This record gives sequence, structure tokens and C-alpha cells, in this order.
Amino acid sequence: MTQIRLYQPKYAKALWYLFFSTVRMINIKDYSLAQVTAWAPESFDMTVWENKMASIQPFVAELDGVIVGYADLQPDGLIDHFFCHHAYQGRGVGRALMNYIFSLADERKIPRLYSHVSITAKPFFERFGFSVESKQAVELRGQVLTNYQMERSLRKTLF
Repeated sequence: MTQIRLYQPKYAKALWYLFFSTVRMINIKDYSLAQVTAWAPESFDMTVWENKMASIQPFVAELDGVIVGYADLQPDGLIDHFFCHHAYQGRGVGRALMNYIFSLADERKIPRLYSHVSITAKPFFERFGFSVESKQAVELRGQVLTNYQMERSLRKTLF
């Protein structure tokens, strides 16, 4: 069973590897080698990554003691990072992370979730009720990548 834990700085390197390998091994089906290399470069300043993780305070998914995914939820409803380990996709890790996001959003009374979603992750987000608000072209380290601004309202309708 997937367990969700709060981020600790000691997880930073494991989350970098998870991010790097997932972009390189999974997102390559929808993006060129040049694009995934720009997105997840071979050499990256670990201090920058550690600072990013400290700022977004992700939560971490573990399965049998292995970190298999991570995601975050910002106060305004932004899901800035959402990644499942390339070797654990299709095992319910993403579902566990998304359900955790939904419960946190409900607890925090966040009315709307939104994210900048890759081509690869778009079908996953759609399965959880997100819809495309706009298609975007994002420049990153000299490459232009397509992604989607997606959102989902969490307001409960009263009858």
C-alpha cells in the first residue's frame, strides 16, 4: 500500500533522481531528446533543486520503503510538481497522490486546483476531472515545450 509522507530535506536527492529518470524515460514518448534534456539536464545544481523542494514542500509517496512519487499543493490550488517513478507507473501511486491532494484541498477549503501539465500527464489529469484551459508553449533552456494549463473546480453544488 502506498504511504504518503511529508517532505524532509533528506529526500531531495531521491526526488531529483525520480524527476530526472521519469522525464527521461517516460516523457520521451511525447517530447524530443533535446526537449527532455533541457527539462531534466544531466548536470543540475543540487542546491537549486533543494531550494525548490523546500519552497514547494511536496509530499512523498512510498511503497515498501521506496520513494515512488511526489507531488505538492500550493495555497492557491497550484499543483506545481506531480511525478511518479518511471518503474512504478500503473500501480496506483498517481491515484494515491491525487486522492491526497483532493483531501488536502478539501481540508484547506481550496475551491479550484490547477497545474501546468505535460502532454504525457494530460490523460491522467483528465481521468481525475481536470479540463484543459489553454495549451501553452514554454521555453526552457533553449527548447520550446508544449504543456497544458488544466484545472478542476472543487466547489460542491448545493441542491
